[in-house]
Amino acid sequence: MTRQDMLDRVRDHHGPWDFIVIGGGATGVGVTVDAVSRGYDVLLVEQSDFGKGTSSRSTKLVHGGVRYLQQGNVPLVMEALHERGLLRRNAPHLVRELAFVVPNYLWWEAPFYGIGMRVYDMLAGRHGFGHSRVLTSDEVLHRIPTLEQDGLRGGVLYHDGQFDDSRLLIDLARTAAERGACLLNYAPVIRLEKDGEGYVSGAVFRDAESGNDFTVAAKCVINATGPFSDAIRRMDDASVAPMIAPSQGVHVVLPKRFLGGATAIMVPRTRDDRVMFAIPWHDHTVVGTTDTPVSEVVLEPTPLTEEIDFILETASGYLSAPPNRSDVLSAFAGIRPLVKAGAAGNTAALSREHTIQISKAGLVTIAGGKWTTYRKMAEDCVDHAATLAGLDERPCITRDLRIHGYHLSAPQFGAYADYGEDAVALAGLVEGRPDLGIVLDAEAPVRAAQVYWAVRHEMARTVDDVLARRTRVLSLNAKAAIRMAPAVAGLMAAELGRDERWQRDQVAEFTAIAERYLPV
Repeated sequence: MTRQDMLDRVRDHHGPWDFIVIGGGATGVGVTVDAVSRGYDVLLVEQSDFGKGTSSRSTKLVHGGVRYLQQGNVPLVMEALHERGLLRRNAPHLVRELAFVVPNYLWWEAPFYGIGMRVYDMLAGRHGFGHSRVLTSDEVLHRIPTLEQDGLRGGVLYHDGQFDDSRLLIDLARTAAERGACLLNYAPVIRLEKDGEGYVSGAVFRDAESGNDFTVAAKCVINATGPFSDAIRRMDDASVAPMIAPSQGVHVVLPKRFLGGATAIMVPRTRDDRVMFAIPWHDHTVVGTTDTPVSEVVLEPTPLTEEIDFILETASGYLSAPPNRSDVLSAFAGIRPLVKAGAAGNTAALSREHTIQISKAGLVTIAGGKWTTYRKMAEDCVDHAATLAGLDERPCITRDLRIHGYHLSAPQFGAYADYGEDAVALAGLVEGRPDLGIVLDAEAPVRAAQVYWAVRHEMARTVDDVLARRTRVLSLNAKAAIRMAPAVAGLMAAELGRDERWQRDQVAEFTAIAERYLPV
């Protein structure tokens, strides 16, 4: 999967595509996988890199949504639990079971949350990840020795799923490409095309690397740009009312010692009436998240000082050694594409269910939802879009579609476990060239081979692509990522045929991005 091959396919393509999908996040790539696996002809264009926005900035959980159960939204929970099970079955190299404990400090919490988690288990049915149960205080501390002991009465154990969001997204993109879809990153849409009757008939996108514009025709154009949905909708109709209520969610990353084990903490109710998690992820501790309404949608949102303080304050109430700002290795923000719901003034209260809207000119917009339900969102979207485009009805097959990298015993691959079946080929690179096995930084054990792999097979074009999404260094340790940038730029330049000026520019651009991940 190389970008040049994809660009050549666009140049050589004759006639309209069945679908043009705008947006290379979970929703857009999911729609592309669904459509191409049904046999439709699909082009996806993304303004930046795949998953640059929301889809690489999640809480790293594949879950039914305990909070939605508290809100009484049983259908959404049941759908998400069903999709959670399908995702583990189709991508076992990336989706794994994770144990959670809800610590109890008040007498009523054990029976209250114990009953709630049993309902959660019941709704999961045959897609369950493990049975919940009430724990004694000693059992809780055995699992999470760093938990605050003063007043601890016990806890409730339950199970959900964990994954690496941007790694899954790249594997989904490769799944789509292997089935014949054309996917291009760094290809922003600059306008929509319309036919003589005023219906959307295609788009014009710009190749950000060459500056050349391409006009592409389609039987249906799908807007799957998440927080940027309204910008695309305004290309269709400048007077359209906004449908997105963007909300920023922040996570902070701490050293592994703050959890000390393989069990996560779920705080069922924060002072702003949210759920907060502290989870083990890639040998670090990720804590979040917040829910802050924002007025501006950008590709690189910055965590607010008050958001970081809120997370650390909440974590300090549950950990025996309270974390402070000096412990934060990275802080990252993502913008949720929440769909406006009447007069709701609190984005935490807005629905995470997805919405499909079709404009008078035939532009299909899909918004809302969450990572766990991306597959069902895609299925619903393609059903609607195929009907609108007058295409032959073809059944969805993604319920049983194995995602690229599928491997039942991926953990055996150690450092390359998240690559699944690709780990064998990746290790082969190192066997042929031992220098590619060099670890680029002691605090972020990424090897040179992974940089080459990202460029050759995963369409990585910038240092940010490699350090933020093909590997997860930026999210885990921003200072380590800054230290690694020159080496990564050098490796990429050798593979892409870039000069020293490109390397310097890349290091400078990435450093400016990475500094936003460091708390002030």
